[in-house]
Amino acid sequence: MPSVRAGGHRLEYAWFGQADSDASPVVMLHEGLGSLSLWKDFPLRLADATRRRVIAYSRYGYGASAPLTEPRGVDFMHIEALETLPELLDLLQVREPVLFGHSDGASIALIHAARSRRPVSAVIALAPHVFVEGYGLENIAAAKVEFLDGDLRERLARRHKDVDSAFWGWNDIWLDPLFTTWNIEALLPEIRCRVLAIQGLDDEYGTLEQVDRIAQGLGQGRLTRVELANCGHSPHRDQPDAVLAEAAAFLRAS
Repeated sequence: MPSVRAGGHRLEYAWFGQADSDASPVVMLHEGLGSLSLWKDFPLRLADATRRRVIAYSRYGYGASAPLTEPRGVDFMHIEALETLPELLDLLQVREPVLFGHSDGASIALIHAARSRRPVSAVIALAPHVFVEGYGLENIAAAKVEFLDGDLRERLARRHKDVDSAFWGWNDIWLDPLFTTWNIEALLPEIRCRVLAIQGLDDEYGTLEQVDRIAQGLGQGRLTRVELANCGHSPHRDQPDAVLAEAAAFLRAS
């Protein structure tokens, strides 16, 4: 897998889809325990459905990218959105991307669209977080128990070269008492592109209140919201056909 150095660290990445497409490419931003390989075949399916090139990468500390050498700070998503991601896009010559983010990746996409001062064609946000919910923290604490005593460590090790880097880098910061005040609602009015938010009704890490607050922050007509039944925190895995159809329709109308 090719890699590039951005944000001071080596990051693995891959392109999917036809190189001759002239539409704005889609940049995929994975969840807090995700990686390039954890997307499985979804990037290629997304490229086919949208007829756009798609790029996916593993952030610092995940997949086959460089492992963490220090704890994450409360501002880690802002650093990714406003420092690492712009550098990565420039190195790969990506202009006016569609940002397709899941969970933490969706939050990073929203931060970038609001504050990077760079053109963004659209944002597709799956299970986004704009504030911290106690409900989600309870399940993040449960994931810690599963990692220590269950089979979560073994399952994650298939997708991350350094599984401790990936898990503790995510779990430690989300359960840090300082992180309970993390909130990006104030920057939502600065987003100028259209946003598609897709939320599973059975999401174990967030409720519809996340999407409600995005709607309030963006204002009238800026948000397309989709609520999926029988769907947890990973709509692209639980309801892939629905996500692909919604994403393709949204981008055709953008």
